[in-house]
Amino acid sequence: MNDKFIKKYSSMTGSSNTAYIEKLLPLIEEIKELKKKHNAVVLSHYYMTPELQIEEKEGGIADFVGDSLGLSVAATKTDADYIVFCGVKFMAETAFILNPKKTVLLPDDDAGCSLAESITGDDVIKLKSKYPGIPVIAYINTYAETKAECDVCCTSRNAIKIAKSFESKELIFIPDQFMGQNLAVKFATETDKKLILWSGTCEVHEQFRTNIESLTLANPGAELLLHWEVPQETVESTLKNNKGIVGSTSDILNYVENSKSREFILGSECDLGATLKGMYPDRQFITPCIMCRHMKLITLQKTLDALRSINTETEIKYKIKVDEPVLSKAYIPIKRMLDLS
Repeated sequence: MNDKFIKKYSSMTGSSNTAYIEKLLPLIEEIKELKKKHNAVVLSHYYMTPELQIEEKEGGIADFVGDSLGLSVAATKTDADYIVFCGVKFMAETAFILNPKKTVLLPDDDAGCSLAESITGDDVIKLKSKYPGIPVIAYINTYAETKAECDVCCTSRNAIKIAKSFESKELIFIPDQFMGQNLAVKFATETDKKLILWSGTCEVHEQFRTNIESLTLANPGAELLLHWEVPQETVESTLKNNKGIVGSTSDILNYVENSKSREFILGSECDLGATLKGMYPDRQFITPCIMCRHMKLITLQKTLDALRSINTETEIKYKIKVDEPVLSKAYIPIKRMLDLS
């Protein structure tokens, strides 16, 4: 019996469903065996279900769990032959661009992103034509062909630092308009920079509107944890009368660590709540529990299936491919981001 996994899973979910957990354990053991056999690592995003977020040292399968920037950095440091990416397609593409000689597997090729799908490389070319000479910052939540037309990438964790690195007083920020609006408020107090925004949104975070306000009324004293991608009007109205933060996933985790509060309202993907519960079991995290349908396509069984496919005819089904010249062009803004981070 994998006691470490059971303990961690229970702390993250508040559940001790023994029958369900027992079904997971054989999958976990086979995944571990196949990782060793094929020299593979598993990178898992904070929005994955709890069983995918638990690290090997805690009885799980993940070699690294993190946000977009953390996963990007981890991808550059692995000596593995195979990277199994428990995230969505743009993340797996980024891992491949940084490791083109390695094989990157995505457990479900349909795991996309509404934000990444809101803009194309051709859209960026048109923007640059409309605003000649103005640098383009691409949020990491974009596909490779979009990144390839941009000057630099950023994540929610390093967006402000990246923007400040440019001398230009105007910057094009794509594709998340709500994140851009929230960053613009920050810039207004710290810089003289103006952001030109695209109209993309995250289908998860755009839903955090009146539900957050109602939760603050029902839970007076709870501190707010809002992601940059939450609508700016929600951020403005709720933080006006309540203590809390708007920032990246990493900012949220750091805020909770340093806060004296025991109760928090989370405005981000539901399973970040599971991450927080696992890290701070003595605190309460309240969330409308809005889930990313794309992230939830990745399961423990599909992760196992991807590993089973290695060196078989079905490996192509899971294999991430970015062709030249897109790969070389997309590498430049990603590398610039890492150098500036």
